[in-house]
Amino acid sequence: MLWVRVTSSMNLYLPLAAMPSMPVFWLALTVCLLLFVIWLLTRHQKCNFSGEPEGGITDHARSLAGLTHGALTEGNSVELIQGPAFFERIREDISQAKRSVHFETFLWEKGKAADLVADALCEAASRGLRVRILFDARGSSQLGSDIKDRLRKAGCELHAFHRWKLMNLGRFNIRDHRKILVIDGRIAYAGGHCITDRWLEDKQDVPVFRDVTARFTGPVVHSIQAVFGENWMESDCDLFVEEEAFPACEANGTSMAHVAYLRPDGCPSSVQVLHYLAISMAKTSIRIQNPYFLPDLSGAEALARAARRGVDVRIMTPSVNATDSFFVTYAGHFLFQRLLEAGVRILEYEPTLLHQKIITVDKEWSGIGSCNFDDRSFKINDEVMVGVFDPTVVAELDEIFEKDAGDCVEIKLEEWKQRSVFTRLRERVFYLFNEQF
Repeated sequence: MLWVRVTSSMNLYLPLAAMPSMPVFWLALTVCLLLFVIWLLTRHQKCNFSGEPEGGITDHARSLAGLTHGALTEGNSVELIQGPAFFERIREDISQAKRSVHFETFLWEKGKAADLVADALCEAASRGLRVRILFDARGSSQLGSDIKDRLRKAGCELHAFHRWKLMNLGRFNIRDHRKILVIDGRIAYAGGHCITDRWLEDKQDVPVFRDVTARFTGPVVHSIQAVFGENWMESDCDLFVEEEAFPACEANGTSMAHVAYLRPDGCPSSVQVLHYLAISMAKTSIRIQNPYFLPDLSGAEALARAARRGVDVRIMTPSVNATDSFFVTYAGHFLFQRLLEAGVRILEYEPTLLHQKIITVDKEWSGIGSCNFDDRSFKINDEVMVGVFDPTVVAELDEIFEKDAGDCVEIKLEEWKQRSVFTRLRERVFYLFNEQF
């Protein structure tokens, strides 16, 4: 075997066969440069805010909406829908639609739930309604060509977001994680429900996934319609400017609401700013339910500061045994100790995957939508959160939190400190990839 000296300053020799050829070297360099460019295209500035505004969160309602690229609307009504009841509720609304149905989702897989939703959409299209459907190419890769063909034959306009193609290479990692339904421009849904059987019925020894979605009527529906329109345009679809997509929406409730969804290039996303501002404005209580709780250092510090100033901060997330992504769960554990030491209470939900994405502050404001409390949702994915100023809605969400707490195990600081060295090392290693989980 031939051996080649690699340096002249030390006696280091490598077998010739082990040395990379020049084509392999340039290929590896090109791949590294390409990955760096993709990272540059998707990275965002950190969301830095360390202030603690005077007054309650309601005193800053218009600031909270404006700083997250939204507008505060009055006269809305909000209905919270839990568990499998979601499917029957949207089927009922779609069956009564008069003009249009716009549906956007991330995860849509073959099964009973997929057929139920597809049947409702096909029936609406067969009645002559304009049915526009947008699904994420990766998240809905298991939808199946038979359902897609059935939707198209019924007259639905069906498009995949960020399909795998050369022109999408730099943005393919950006996924459409939103779950939106807009009917006649007058009714809108936003929340966490995905279209798979795990959200519809129990499976073997695992109960149906736990989730909450909100149904809105009133002027805020126009804002949610605009969210759908953004990704519809990004998917090379024709603009929709028909008047029935944005009809006059009269006030029919007492809730003030606003929508955060924009992800400006180079700037923190509006959903991240929304969460961090709301946390900084809290004076008495914060409740967070989220399936993928993986904050960055700024987010963890914001929660810790809130707890240190006397806010009752409680976070609920699935246990390792209930999650569908143990990578995220273990990575999230990396910051638990500093949160616990600051006084944050952390509860792990045991029965099944807890999937609702909810935050409430001071019994005055709540946020509900598709956004996870992690860097992928805050910095990469397209998300939507609807903020609601309504004590009645917040009370209902806090009641859901308390009910779910009965199925949780609370993590105690002293016990948490007893984790093994291996466990701590695993958490640290997984946390290195927190932006991509």
